[in-house]
Amino acid sequence: MRTRRSSNDNLVTLARADRRDAAPRASATTTARHRADSAHPAPTATTGHLRVLVVAESFLPQINGVTNSVRRVLEHLATQGHDARLIAPTGPTSYAGFPVVTVRGARLPFYKEFRIGLESRRRLRLEMERFRPDVVHIASPATLGHQAAKAAKELGIPTVAIYQTDLVGFAAQYDVPGGARAMATLTRRIHLGVDRTLAPSSASLRQLEELRVPGLGLWPRGVDLEQFDPRHRSPQLREELAPDGELLVGYVGRLAAEKELDLLTHLDHIDGIRVVIVGGGPEEQNLRRLLPGAAFLGVLHGEELGAAYASLDVFVHTGRHETYCQSAQEALASGVPVVAPRSGGPIDVVHDSAGFLYEPGNGLELRADVARLVNDPVLRRRMQLAARRSVENRSWRAVNERLVQHYRDVIETRAGHDRNSTQGVRRLGVAS
Repeated sequence: MRTRRSSNDNLVTLARADRRDAAPRASATTTARHRADSAHPAPTATTGHLRVLVVAESFLPQINGVTNSVRRVLEHLATQGHDARLIAPTGPTSYAGFPVVTVRGARLPFYKEFRIGLESRRRLRLEMERFRPDVVHIASPATLGHQAAKAAKELGIPTVAIYQTDLVGFAAQYDVPGGARAMATLTRRIHLGVDRTLAPSSASLRQLEELRVPGLGLWPRGVDLEQFDPRHRSPQLREELAPDGELLVGYVGRLAAEKELDLLTHLDHIDGIRVVIVGGGPEEQNLRRLLPGAAFLGVLHGEELGAAYASLDVFVHTGRHETYCQSAQEALASGVPVVAPRSGGPIDVVHDSAGFLYEPGNGLELRADVARLVNDPVLRRRMQLAARRSVENRSWRAVNERLVQHYRDVIETRAGHDRNSTQGVRRLGVAS
């Protein structure tokens, strides 16, 4: 109980973090904005290479959905000749040829592997003035992203926020007293301060609409169709994990309380399977106790991760608070049917032809869906083929080109507003 109270206090504190910095004087803001504008004019909306400042709440060595999507965005910007810089609490000195600026952060007491950004708005303004970006991309904004949005607004730089973490659901999952309300307030406050908020799924869009967040758009996630492919299925790995010919039913992702992984215990009653767990996190020891017969492969990357996915017969996901559920999409690309909650991102990601959606938290329904696939090889094979087909149009290049167009849209919209404001001031000057 002591740990839970500590996490409660800290989550509620996140909602108040933005009050620590006093707003800079208006005269300084105006001067900085004019200096940035004159030194680096914005590109046109439809042409030209862009300067993109990416601000992320987490990055390498942390492995999560935010980190993975930021990596893909930076890689795409590099291949297309754009210029970029990343600000994050952790990371290497550079990534994809772009500098990485690390800033102050702190570890969450209930999840020590995870750092959040706590940098001041003044420092973020300074970085923006140095780099002079055309647009600021804010990945999964919370404490760091909130301050970045404020700094960009003060400097007149357009912003695109990527809604990627369900803070409201996260607080509810950890039983934070008043936390869900605080996170709803924080989420709305953050996204009111940006030019455009992009959600990855229809469920996320509805959630933001309920919070009355304006300027919404849809930006799903891509998938690496080379890394995640049925041809990476490994007979050697399958022999190692299932020497008696068991079917492999697996989960890939963080091992944390909000993932509701205790539901996997319901799979113990299915004959002829072995549960495979890929990933790490604070719940690992508890899961090892609950699932003594499961295979724990740890955190995997690259070819090893692709082989692990493709060697599964059924993929399961248990957490209900996924804004997208990239792991389910990677399983589908690997030709593996998916069983996931009928909640959040999986509603868009998992088609009826490629898997099943069950009532969130219902372990009996989860078990029934998995058992159906295990016991019906014809159905399983049909869904394996449909799984791959369902994601073949979701390459990262196609998805990230849509993101760049969002950048150009907000740049053009901001430029139009600035032109209108200038004309209005001139008219007032003439009238006086």
